[in-house]
Amino acid sequence: MPKPDRRATFLGFGAVLLWALLATITLYAGKIPPFQLTAMTFAIGTLVGLAYMRVKKEPLAALRTVPFGAHALGVYGLLGFHTCYFFALQNAPPLEVSLIMYLWPLLIVLFTGLLPARDGGGLRWWHVLGGTIGFAGTALILLGGSGADSGLVGPRFAGAGFGIAMAFVAAFIWSSYSVASRLYAGVPSSAVVVACAATAVGAGLLHILLEPTVAPAGLNAWAAVLALGLGPVGIAFYIWDEGVKRGDIRLLGVASYATPLISTILLAALGLGATSSTLWIAAIMIAGGAVLASADKLGSR
Repeated sequence: MPKPDRRATFLGFGAVLLWALLATITLYAGKIPPFQLTAMTFAIGTLVGLAYMRVKKEPLAALRTVPFGAHALGVYGLLGFHTCYFFALQNAPPLEVSLIMYLWPLLIVLFTGLLPARDGGGLRWWHVLGGTIGFAGTALILLGGSGADSGLVGPRFAGAGFGIAMAFVAAFIWSSYSVASRLYAGVPSSAVVVACAATAVGAGLLHILLEPTVAPAGLNAWAAVLALGLGPVGIAFYIWDEGVKRGDIRLLGVASYATPLISTILLAALGLGATSSTLWIAAIMIAGGAVLASADKLGSR
C-alpha cells in the first residue's frame, strides 16, 4: 500500500482550520438566507478554482478528460450535502442537527474499512474507538451550549422528523463523498471547480424557489461574503479534496472534530462566545481520539 502523502494530509488539516472560521465569518455576513449565501459563496469558490487552474496552467479543456463519475461524485458531495444540511436546519432544532451532522468524521473512519488496502483501507478497533471518543468530545461542546452553529438557519417548516432524517443523510453524503474521492486519486483537485459551479447554480435555484432575496447590509457584510467564498467555501474544498485523495484520510476524519472546538475558541477570543471547563475536557477528548485513531501511524514511526 502506498504511504499517504504528508503534504496532502497537511492540506486536509488546512481545510479543517478554514471550516473552523465559518461560524465567525458568517456572523459578520448578517442575515442572508442560507441558499442565497451558498449560491453567492460557491460562485466565488468557482472563480477560486478557475484562478487555481490558471496558476497551474491547466486548460479548461482538461476538465473534459475527467471521468464522469468524478464529476458526479463532486456534485453529489457538495450540492447534495449543503441541500440536505439546510433542509435539516429548517425543519429540526439546530442542536440535534449539529450532533447528528458531526457523525460524519466517525463515518469517514468507518467507511475507510471498505476501501481496498492500496487506497488506505483496513479498520482496527483503535480507529473506531478513537473516532467515537472524538465524537463524544464534540457532543460535549454542542450539548454545553458553546458549540458554534454555522448561522445559516432559514425559515422553519413543520416536521422535525424530516429535518432529523436530512441531517443523517447529509452526514452520510459528506462522509461517503470524502471516502469515495479516494477512488479518483489520479483526478486533479482542480476538477472540484465543476462541483462548485453546480452547487452555486443548484443553490441559486433553491433560493429563488424558497427564499426572499436579502442584500448584504454594508461593506463589512459584503467583505464577509467574499471571505467565505475565498476560504471556508472556496479554497477549503479544493485542499480537502487533495487531502482525502492522497493524504491520511482516516486521520483527517478524526481531526475534523477539531472544527467546532477551534470555532468555539475563536468566537470566545473575539468576545462572541464563552469558554468553560467542559470545553477543555472536550479538547482533551478530541485530541486523544485523534492520537488513538492514528496509533498505528505513530507506532510505526
